[in-house]
Amino acid sequence: MMASRITPSTLDDGEVARFAQLADEWWDEKGPFRPLHQINPVRLTYIRDRLCGHFGRDANDPPCLEGLKVLDIGCGGGLVAEPLSRLGAEVTGIDPAAETIAAAKAHAEGAGLAVDYAAVTAETMVDDGRRFDAVLLLEVVEHVPDVPAFLKRLAPLVADGGVMILSTLNRTLKAYALAIVGAEYVLRWVPAGTHQWDRFVTPEELQSSLRGAGFERTDLTGMVYDPLADRWSLSRDTGVNYFMTAIRPQPEGPRRIA
Repeated sequence: MMASRITPSTLDDGEVARFAQLADEWWDEKGPFRPLHQINPVRLTYIRDRLCGHFGRDANDPPCLEGLKVLDIGCGGGLVAEPLSRLGAEVTGIDPAAETIAAAKAHAEGAGLAVDYAAVTAETMVDDGRRFDAVLLLEVVEHVPDVPAFLKRLAPLVADGGVMILSTLNRTLKAYALAIVGAEYVLRWVPAGTHQWDRFVTPEELQSSLRGAGFERTDLTGMVYDPLADRWSLSRDTGVNYFMTAIRPQPEGPRRIA
């Protein structure tokens, strides 16, 4: 485990503090993180299939992610980190809020899982020279004030040929109506003020930011909610929630001289 140190951060301290106050409620399926519990099966299916496809693994093989080093940035209480660990991945979960990491550690220990949690910023990991096969940014970039700078700063965490998987909210009127008005004020799925619509990121903006950080987009998939069935599923519709996968290309070797 790394020692935490002060390092310039591209995060919003107010956002960090707000989530820290909810640290004890991460695993309450009916609490403020209920929406994350609901979308978790879809998130895990997408992540598993993208990683298996990229690294040539069989998604039907229970330890399909065995040996892959995965970093979950903004891991929260470990809702994604724990299942990935069960699939064989060597998971590191980080969150700047010490209270959140304490909750994640306690839950993983209770489940007998070896997830490497640390209350540090992603920038600290970069400065320590850490590198991973896959880096996850799930429901993170919509809480970041400068997405292009954030991704460029974090790019070294992904090994050459590695993968970055992101999920976020599109900046559309539909997303405002459903993710803010509906989820926060009507259905009360999440506390009011959880999201700021002006920080939602369009797929075009996210792809441009990834390109500027040296990545190539390989997939864009939406996620939609069916209120009648009360379930989430993957979709071509990216109007509200969407996933994006990008790879960090292998560097070109020296050219042969004929």
